[in-house]
Amino acid sequence: MTDPRFLQIHTLHSYTAALLNRDEAGQAKRLVYGGTPRTRISSQCLKRHWRMAEHDPHALQKLSGYVESFRSRDLVTQLVSGPLRARFEQEIVDAIEAGFQRFIYGPKGDQGRKSRAPLLLGQPELAWLARNAEEIANKCKSPKAAKQSVEALIKTANFKVMAESAALPGGLTAALFGRMVTADVEANIEAPIYVAHAFSVNEVEVEGDFFSAVDDLALPPSVRNADTLQQTEIGNGLFYGYVVIDMPGLIRNCAGDRTLAGSVVRSLIHLIAEVSPGAKKGSTAPFGRADLVLLEAGDRQPRSLATAYRTAIPHCPEIAIGKLAEELRMQDEAYATNEERAHLSIRTPLPEITRYSISALADWGAGMVSKVEA
Repeated sequence: MTDPRFLQIHTLHSYTAALLNRDEAGQAKRLVYGGTPRTRISSQCLKRHWRMAEHDPHALQKLSGYVESFRSRDLVTQLVSGPLRARFEQEIVDAIEAGFQRFIYGPKGDQGRKSRAPLLLGQPELAWLARNAEEIANKCKSPKAAKQSVEALIKTANFKVMAESAALPGGLTAALFGRMVTADVEANIEAPIYVAHAFSVNEVEVEGDFFSAVDDLALPPSVRNADTLQQTEIGNGLFYGYVVIDMPGLIRNCAGDRTLAGSVVRSLIHLIAEVSPGAKKGSTAPFGRADLVLLEAGDRQPRSLATAYRTAIPHCPEIAIGKLAEELRMQDEAYATNEERAHLSIRTPLPEITRYSISALADWGAGMVSKVEA
């Protein structure tokens, strides 16, 4: 096998009576594929659930080398200038805060919270900002002097300066899923992990779910009927998911630390297979694990196997696995890209591909990091 530049992760997850990802109207997200409406789970939804699975045994937060990130419009307000307000004059802190808001969020960053877009910064960057803000507050005796000091700092500083001496300046979240900052192109971090929107291989299976709330204190007791009646959606689906990891990019974003990169791959394979997205958890318990996880390692451009489901099929894992196997066979005959493969299947196994448990499969994927050429 050639250098395993890309690790592709294909999954099949089955969910019943769930509302996994809502649109702006509170209904299940959809797409039309092959002329058939499907249920959809956005990539943003999937990534957030993997990132926020803090109590999972394989949580990213538990990795050795993990660096925290924060996404907010209020990074300066809460984490940079906020801690200074109990120790320094408010007018001086106000001047410092306004300058740092412009530095981080752009020229209009100090014109109110709505003028700022949520931005992702890592703990090392925030520590740099907080340290410089405190130094300015300590040395300046007036708001004017504080303003001038911040302006002088901004003339010589940018995100690159903040990143110096930090292995993961934007935190692990930015190292994995990227970051774009319009105010400073040097702050941009290219994502080495690409996540597709998952979609149901079967036609949309949703129905309206009417629910009510009873007023427990209504008098007399005989009229304690439904006080409000609302509607949402619940549905069923067998979802095809697709993730690509650019292995050299991941190693580069981990500051060349292959041990950390391997740990990330191992944890992600577990999280992708075992962590469920889902709205309305309290009323649907939308928890499930993958019926199938297929890993492919190779050096050719990745390609999704979504075309296996261009024509909708029944909500049946065995049929879906058969379609995936057939798509793989046709792709191999046409392109002969020679990916190395391994998989997990709790039902029908894929022919001629080694079958593992999830732990062994995650180890297999993590082991590919060591095979990437320096």
